[in-house]
Amino acid sequence: MINAQDVKKLRDFTGAGMVDCKKALEESSGDFDAAIKVLRKRGSKIADKKVGRGTAEGYVGSYIHSNGKLGVLIEVNCESDFVARGEEFRSLVHDLAMHIAAASPKYVSAAEVDPAFVKEKREEFAEATKNEKKPKEVIERIIEGKMQKYLEEVCLLSQPFVKDPEKKVGELVTEKIAKFGENIQVKRFTKFEI
Repeated sequence: MINAQDVKKLRDFTGAGMVDCKKALEESSGDFDAAIKVLRKRGSKIADKKVGRGTAEGYVGSYIHSNGKLGVLIEVNCESDFVARGEEFRSLVHDLAMHIAAASPKYVSAAEVDPAFVKEKREEFAEATKNEKKPKEVIERIIEGKMQKYLEEVCLLSQPFVKDPEKKVGELVTEKIAKFGENIQVKRFTKFEI
């Protein structure tokens, strides 16, 4: 039997709706961690449906480090002015700006990376593995793995979120898409440093 306290605890932890929390707890036989996974999976499915929708509203947020020598400007778009003006959306934008200040990504996602640069980087990794005595297909997998790791390090959405390294920034955005019921896109950011 699922009690109201467990539902409230799950809601406070995830921000999901009461009915969704109750269903997730029922589905996971009261296991709190399993219920969180159920909610994440549902949130991901909801977010997938929202991705193609336009994002004409949004918020430009900033973060200035206490020493005044580091600052970030970021534009995050959503579908409605209602969400853009909300405290939780603006908090998300601020958290993303702080993450950028700490983790120094160069791109929002791998789709932004210039294909010529990717080709050049791939050749660089190939040159580094040139003297290894391994089959060609193994070397190709090594190069692909290094390229994937590099892109994860320099792309915002694939970096581990600094406030919760267990999830990637892209997963955080996906959770917020499911919660707000709107498409959310990180459009661009700039980091200034003295």
